[in-house]
Amino acid sequence: MTVTINGTTGVSLVQDGVIVANDLAPSFPPFAKNKIINGAMTIAQRGTSFPAVAGNTYTVDRWKALAGNTSTAVVTASLQSDAPSTNEFQNSIRLTVTTADTSIAAGDVWGISQEVEGFNVRDLIGKTFTLSFWVRSSKTGAHCVSFRNGVADRSYVAEYSILSANTWEFKTITVSGGLITAGTWNWTNGTGLSAGFCMASGVTFQTAPNAWQTGNFLATSNQVNCLDTIGNIFAITGVQLEVGPVATNFEHRPIGQELALCQRYFERTIATAYQSSTAARAVTVSPIYWQAAKRVAPEVVGSTTIYGLNAWSTAFTNSNQTFCRFVFTGDVAGTSEFTCYVNASAEL
Repeated sequence: MTVTINGTTGVSLVQDGVIVANDLAPSFPPFAKNKIINGAMTIAQRGTSFPAVAGNTYTVDRWKALAGNTSTAVVTASLQSDAPSTNEFQNSIRLTVTTADTSIAAGDVWGISQEVEGFNVRDLIGKTFTLSFWVRSSKTGAHCVSFRNGVADRSYVAEYSILSANTWEFKTITVSGGLITAGTWNWTNGTGLSAGFCMASGVTFQTAPNAWQTGNFLATSNQVNCLDTIGNIFAITGVQLEVGPVATNFEHRPIGQELALCQRYFERTIATAYQSSTAARAVTVSPIYWQAAKRVAPEVVGSTTIYGLNAWSTAFTNSNQTFCRFVFTGDVAGTSEFTCYVNASAEL
């Protein structure tokens, strides 16, 4: 039947006198549409500055230097309160060149990427998807983004152009037809898709744009060298990867939810133990329960010591997706205490 709501006429489906569907219903944004975690750079559990960041090293949560980073350039990654003037974002991740590389060798590459878990991208098979982001670069001209499967035997490279140096610009990249099934893909808890931003690339990692290729590629031959001058920067924020042929408004998830999503892959917490014993080398065992279930059993490492008194040894054992054991051994009879930061990593 035809109905009018707030002055607008449309068609509704009526069952037993009740409107159950109509084309006048408000349009609500889809839940969890953004495949990228921490796309607004709001979470930084490891810290805010990463000098001379090495390849395959994580920086701001979920963002890491490309595993193939082999250039002689030295780059510092940092969290900055520099963002587009839209007031929508507060932070960005910035890559700053501290040692330049003016001549990129064939096998050299530098960039940053996010590895997206296979469970979260299977729905992109055969479906056009769009990457949108804000970017600021010291170099004008062609820059590249890449999409690769976990074993990097299939790659898709696209170009975008920086029109004005050191100016925030909004870019979108659409991959028509979505992900393919040729090649080796992980659709479970491994790397399903790597989304990369290139700063420089040698010919080994270059290919033609806008098509799936067999091999490991990160750029085209048009990619500018962002590493050629000390002080050059490359920064991104507002990164969103979603199903569909157009970019929609950025999904701002509640900060607690964004933190929990990050903690599936990395969590920084505190371990503490206290004992009062009549014997030396007494052992205290304490459980550490993770704030979020991990992707896999994490690697657990004690970090900065906050306080130690008569400590003999510490260890982390029985690590699994939900907890681990903190084993503390005191050195002498009497009171012993120990508190430290703990890093639990289940990164892709």
